[in-house]
Amino acid sequence: MPNKIKKQYSKLAPAIVDTTLRDGEQAPGVAFTLHEKVTIARLLDFLGVEVIEAGVPAMGTLEQAAIKAIGELNLNARVAAWNRLLLADLRASLACGMRDVHISAPVSELHIVEKLGKSRQWIMDCLARAIRYARDYGCRVSVGAEDASRADFSFLLEYALLAQEAGVERLRFADTVGVMEPFNTRRVISMLVEKLAIPVEFHGHNDFGLATANSMAAFAAGAEYISTTVGGLGERAGNTCLEDMVMLFKACVSPRNGEFRPGILKILSKYVAEAANRPSVTYRLYPAALLSGPERAKNTV
Repeated sequence: MPNKIKKQYSKLAPAIVDTTLRDGEQAPGVAFTLHEKVTIARLLDFLGVEVIEAGVPAMGTLEQAAIKAIGELNLNARVAAWNRLLLADLRASLACGMRDVHISAPVSELHIVEKLGKSRQWIMDCLARAIRYARDYGCRVSVGAEDASRADFSFLLEYALLAQEAGVERLRFADTVGVMEPFNTRRVISMLVEKLAIPVEFHGHNDFGLATANSMAAFAAGAEYISTTVGGLGERAGNTCLEDMVMLFKACVSPRNGEFRPGILKILSKYVAEAANRPSVTYRLYPAALLSGPERAKNTV
């Protein structure tokens, strides 16, 4: 059965950008310690994720200490810091030793006008300045489009093209309030992928229980990066579940950069659940056929 499924996707699996340490920590009642953050980062790296979003340096000295510690682990995964459009945010990231930065801004009229009290032009001007500043310091830059699922597509594309022309490496499409469904996700991501030369990342939320389905639809539409959190941990109903995506990719497609190590999922999932004060989480039993060798015995996630 897995072989038959694989034939549906001849392309490589997307890279995973895990944001447990940033978006996951925005869930109510979650505050990881420095030791917990370092341990989670090590486990994510062992699993085989490509990018670890380590946190938000602008949040203060405790956050900065954790991000710096993770950045000094010499992991195989890239370690990135999340920033608003503000240069002060980027300075905080640089002070942590970060040279892989994510710059995020809202693109929906609702968020630009009602949340920030700003204009589209202000967003565009600040984005160009922030990207230029980060690149002048030798940073690898990705850009996030917040609330993209409720944005006017023409402005979203204008925003994305500006980022592309400024030299960013990928665009994150964020379904910030989880309002998308798979058919629309595939349609919109296809349109975006067709217009851009840089990779697209999909960042889903689970308000309607569709984050995983939307992420697979985005992958089918050409998204090369998928954002996840361990156990789907995140604000409101949570995010796309890392464990589900790892096992789906293992079942359906060829790995992008080496094999994932799903045998670590139980340890990772339980550790995050306990650190997040959610010890009652029920773990899925994934098909043992997707695992090989000693990993089968560990498949109690």
